Amino acid sequence: MKFLFVGDVFGSPGRSFLKEILPELSRKYEIDLTIVNGENAAGGFGLTGAVAQELFAMGVDVITSGNHIWNQKDIYRVIDTEERILRPANYPPGAPGSGAGIYAAADGTAVGVINVCGRVFSPQNFDCPFRTLDREIEKIRAVTPVVIVDFHGEASSEKIAAGWHVAGRVSALLGTHTHVQTADEIILPGGTAYITDVGMTGSYEGVIGAKREGALEHFLTQRPVRFEPCPGKQIIGAICCTVDSAGRAEKIERILVRE
Repeated sequence: MKFLFVGDVFGSPGRSFLKEILPELSRKYEIDLTIVNGENAAGGFGLTGAVAQELFAMGVDVITSGNHIWNQKDIYRVIDTEERILRPANYPPGAPGSGAGIYAAADGTAVGVINVCGRVFSPQNFDCPFRTLDREIEKIRAVTPVVIVDFHGEASSEKIAAGWHVAGRVSALLGTHTHVQTADEIILPGGTAYITDVGMTGSYEGVIGAKREGALEHFLTQRPVRFEPCPGKQIIGAICCTVDSAGRAEKIERILVRE
């Protein structure tokens, strides 16, 4: 089974570029399941039902998210009923939606997907992502050995530690959130594919997808600024992984497509 994981999609410019490039990536890599982090897909902050449906119409099978999942109020309308949208599983009990699910790949493989947020440098009070992963992995592996984790976190050390914590128990742990693709892709002992950050789908002429003018104003003045998606030249950061029937990663390939 081969799956594609696409890094944080930033606003309508990122969505447009993904729509253009995704069919080509799916054909080239013979993808059976496509996962996209969509927490910045609506205007650069959050996700809406309409934007989620736009992503599904492109061929996306599962949307993961992160600390911005609640930024658009519309998400509350759909997240409890749309099982293909995940929010971090380590939000406190009572949060809407689900942090994990099992999905059917095109080749018939049952694939478990788990979404968690890191706690280092995070303003939110998330539950422990390591213990949350332990719990969710056990539940999913009772159904299928193929388990993919989106670890949405700021600190590289926390994501690396999480990779070692789950090594041999999941097929892949892929970092998101920083919007900058790292070059440390590896298959850890036990067959777990790992990368610290997949990168983003957005403008590389901005600042992590946002217009650079707003980012510069914020850093120079320390005043709050509304960040808007940058319409400049776009980039797609993604990962393609090949996983065997026992859930072990056989190959991890880093993908970077520039306009």
